[in-house]
Amino acid sequence: MSAGRGRFTRAVFPDGEEPDPRFTLANERTFLAWTRTALAFFAAGVALEALKIPGIPPGRSTAAAAVVIVLAMAISLGSALRWVRVERALRHGRPLPAPAIVPVLGVGIFIACAVVLMGVL
Repeated sequence: MSAGRGRFTRAVFPDGEEPDPRFTLANERTFLAWTRTALAFFAAGVALEALKIPGIPPGRSTAAAAVVIVLAMAISLGSALRWVRVERALRHGRPLPAPAIVPVLGVGIFIACAVVLMGVL
């Protein structure tokens, strides 16, 4: 354990060996990609509510927007938790955890699309 590590790093990762910086930076890039995805979902939810799409009743549009915004929240939280889990696995030489957010994201996208599709048909 390095004495030069910051307080945040010592608090979140109190033990284990420093991983290769390339792996830590790759983990950070993945976190940032998930964050961009969460922001895109949030923007889509706002757009669904703000832009009234012809043929979709307002209640369905609001429901779809709510599902998409909740997904954005789940992606945001899930990405932060995954970043910590992967970093800990790297520091302890353990296998990387499976991305648990992926099935949630897939089901959520399906539900939001189904709500919009029902409004269009």
